[in-house]
Amino acid sequence: MTAPTPNQFHFVFGLERQNQPLHLLHYLALESCRLVNRPDRIFFHYKYEPFGEYWDRIKEHLKLARVEPPSRVTQFRYSDPFIATFRYAHESDFVRLDVLIEHGGVYADMDTLFVNPIPRPLFDHPFVLGAEEDVPCRATGTTQPSLCNALIMCQPGAEFARLWRREMDTAFDGSWSRHSTLLPHDLATRHPDLIHVEPARTFYKYMWTRKDLRRLFEECEPADPAVASIHLWAHLWWSETRRDFSHFHAGLITEDRIRRVDTTFYRLARPFLPPERKGARTLSRLMARLKRRPARFRIW
Repeated sequence: MTAPTPNQFHFVFGLERQNQPLHLLHYLALESCRLVNRPDRIFFHYKYEPFGEYWDRIKEHLKLARVEPPSRVTQFRYSDPFIATFRYAHESDFVRLDVLIEHGGVYADMDTLFVNPIPRPLFDHPFVLGAEEDVPCRATGTTQPSLCNALIMCQPGAEFARLWRREMDTAFDGSWSRHSTLLPHDLATRHPDLIHVEPARTFYKYMWTRKDLRRLFEECEPADPAVASIHLWAHLWWSETRRDFSHFHAGLITEDRIRRVDTTFYRLARPFLPPERKGARTLSRLMARLKRRPARFRIW
């Protein structure tokens, strides 16, 4: 009998040069992982080290490991300039499998929020992926079944991981999902004995649809004890100018808003905020009162 998946977690970040401080959302991903799962180690794989207040808070809890993205992606010539802006995500698709094959453990995207410990029986499977909704395939013009790679559980050297990694070079065509979520579904169909497919609810209760993003960021639903983690699909809404999936954007993720506004996401994120700064609550209340005053009495 093989040893269970190690209780260690892997994050991949900073494959592009960092020109902004580490965002609060990324701090929350790391801190929620640390507090909810109590891992033996959290590996942080990067090319360019982050910086800023939130990085200074979390860095001491991480095992830092520099990586170089594979040339298969760094030298690829994209036909779609929009997808090319997400080259770093494709680089991460390769890096995450390489580190899992070598070390084993749990990989999670940096827009993951952990809310309950991952069920212990899942650690006994050699390889675990979660199901997601069917995704469009550029090659066929149809939607296809997909296994999301935003959270992966893997025993060191797992055969499914090695098969996937070997076929990725050929499958990678510059599209968003062919190599990363459609290929593993195809492999799972061919080799069902090598993988456990977890129902979507555990890792992906909220999908990448407009409806589910609204449930996350605008509505307020009760916590679900069957949910281990929430994937936030941040690339779909991060920029304030992108509105095709959601009006939510990264600028709305602040400590103050998370503390005082009740939405599904804010309530789930609230326990992982850093301690409130001295005087911040008083200032926040003062500003709120000023905003409520009639315009003629406002202080400018």
